[in-house]
Amino acid sequence: MSTIPAIVLVHGFWGGAAHWANVIVELRRRGYTDVHAVENPLTSLADDAARTRQMIAQIDGPVLLVGHSYGGAVITEAGTAPNVVGLVYIAAFAPDAGESPGQITESNPPAAFENIAPDSDGYLWVKPDKFHESFAQDLTEDEAWVMAVTQKAPLGSTFGDNVTEPAWRTRPSWYQVSRDDRMINPDNQRRMAGRLEARKVIELDASHASLASKPVEVTDLIVEAAGTVAGN
Repeated sequence: MSTIPAIVLVHGFWGGAAHWANVIVELRRRGYTDVHAVENPLTSLADDAARTRQMIAQIDGPVLLVGHSYGGAVITEAGTAPNVVGLVYIAAFAPDAGESPGQITESNPPAAFENIAPDSDGYLWVKPDKFHESFAQDLTEDEAWVMAVTQKAPLGSTFGDNVTEPAWRTRPSWYQVSRDDRMINPDNQRRMAGRLEARKVIELDASHASLASKPVEVTDLIVEAAGTVAGN
């Protein structure tokens, strides 16, 4: 008997749960209504993983975690919860034990690295006038401007937080690479996808905001992962 998992969506830096809006609508069109979107504080990997685990613990049954960008580090850390049955990475970090998103970024910086700036309180921002070209060049100017104005800045120290026990070592994983990503170098994405031995890797002609610009293709991958872990 198959058991379709609940889907928990985890956002990354400079975004919030609403970044998943187009995917949420597409999932509903396909009959997936047991869908949850975490709103993480972006204050530390430990804080964000704890908040995500709280949501996982509220779900009675299997859970498929889906992480975008830094949300990939969060699902890597939180995905060892016993009812998590799979992980889907959307242009996301998938660090190993003792590794941080910052280490991965420094090893192969993205094209828009210089467009990230700290404020006096230690939060990191994508410069608003550079957000469209950096984060979401395949969205309209208006769509990207809304993202720029509403961006949720992380504490800069979060970049350096290491994963402790990577869930992808014990859970099946799927990965979507954004070929035109200017926030996480596409070659880093390919390397991480290969290291976690993803069940399936897809590449999209997309910006970092593939969850917004390519919701049908992203949802295709999520639905395929959900069907696989359900035994369909």
